[in-house]
Amino acid sequence: MNEKSHLNHLFLLIVATICLSTSGPLGKFIDLPTPIIIWWRSILAAVLLFVFCIYKGIDLKVKNKKDRLTFFIAALLMGGHWITYFYALKLSNVAIGMISLFTFPIIIALLEPFFSKTKLDPIHIVLGIMVLLGIYILAPEFSLESSQLQGVLFGVLSAICYALRILILKGHINKYNGTMLMFYQVLILTVVLAPVLYVMDSSNITTQYPYVLLLAIVTTAIGHTMFVNSLKYFKASTASIIGSTQPIFGIIIAFIFLNELPSTNTFIGGGLVLATVIIESVRSKSK
Repeated sequence: MNEKSHLNHLFLLIVATICLSTSGPLGKFIDLPTPIIIWWRSILAAVLLFVFCIYKGIDLKVKNKKDRLTFFIAALLMGGHWITYFYALKLSNVAIGMISLFTFPIIIALLEPFFSKTKLDPIHIVLGIMVLLGIYILAPEFSLESSQLQGVLFGVLSAICYALRILILKGHINKYNGTMLMFYQVLILTVVLAPVLYVMDSSNITTQYPYVLLLAIVTTAIGHTMFVNSLKYFKASTASIIGSTQPIFGIIIAFIFLNELPSTNTFIGGGLVLATVIIESVRSKSK
């Protein structure tokens, strides 16, 4: 890869990261019940990704029954990840919600031995303790009444769902196209979440649809597809280091559009969490 093409791919990876980081501010801003937002996000993304797969001639055939079950479980975990993440954003703020979610690389490292033949690396215990300390600093008061703490807990729950989804899909990434995997997950989620339209108030969609469209197009369809495509040109570790700047972009976007300024605790706790992500990414690169 020559210097110019490397810079182009790097630029596209940073654009993908900024697109993905809009999920925090949009999730906080959209005035609809969380499951309704996720349903709209899923159906719009499903339509866009289906059109993209047909346009690009991407094979949509699922090879066997076992894979169908894997896709279904992965879709439920993605739904759990999105819903708990948006609850985290609404209960606390963009900074706390996004940083709590970014505990997922360490959660993956700690859970991986249960999914594959890898042994638990002692350094992951140290990084796990660093993350816990960062989370402790993030939540100023440890009372379940505190919406900040509730936000942190929902963020970590979201990270666990996300980590499990990645570990379950890991063996399928090479077998199937990344966009096709995402299409099936949002399609399944659209069907599973359809009943919420009958039990929750979605009348606000008339005023909120531009932001829901932004979430489906910019964050989900463009951001995810560009990020998956970048894995062809960069190691997963490099992509995850750049991807871990999402909370920083999210905090900047939230400051500009929502006037949210993080507290000192958020900067210190967040710094610890993001430091562990970068350490783990650099370590996995040097292996």
